[in-house]
Amino acid sequence: MAKEKISADQLISVIISGIEDVKGKEISILDLRDIENTVCDYFIVCEGTSNTQVNAIVNSVQKKVSKELKDNPWHTEGLDNAEWVLIDYVNVVVHVFQKHIREYYDIESLWGDAKTTVIETSY
Repeated sequence: MAKEKISADQLISVIISGIEDVKGKEISILDLRDIENTVCDYFIVCEGTSNTQVNAIVNSVQKKVSKELKDNPWHTEGLDNAEWVLIDYVNVVVHVFQKHIREYYDIESLWGDAKTTVIETSY
């Protein structure tokens, strides 16, 4: 049986939910579809306050996507020091930062042409 194709909107929704479950902060979605030569369609960027919370966010996202959409990341990197963890779902790439690392690399500015959506959280 062929695996059902998951829409980017479904994946983004579940990823955001996974981030919110463990109170990830400053969540943004960067829509890269109108920019030439990008490696994916969307970046989801968020931050945690410590290595522990960054790892918790990553685990929450992976568990939730696996359980609800039966999908696993193609690639994950940065788990060793948990300052910047990248979770690659091919068309959607999740960046989980610690605050100081996010400020240093400032990928939102690097991808300034992207349409950015900031997710309001209630915590």
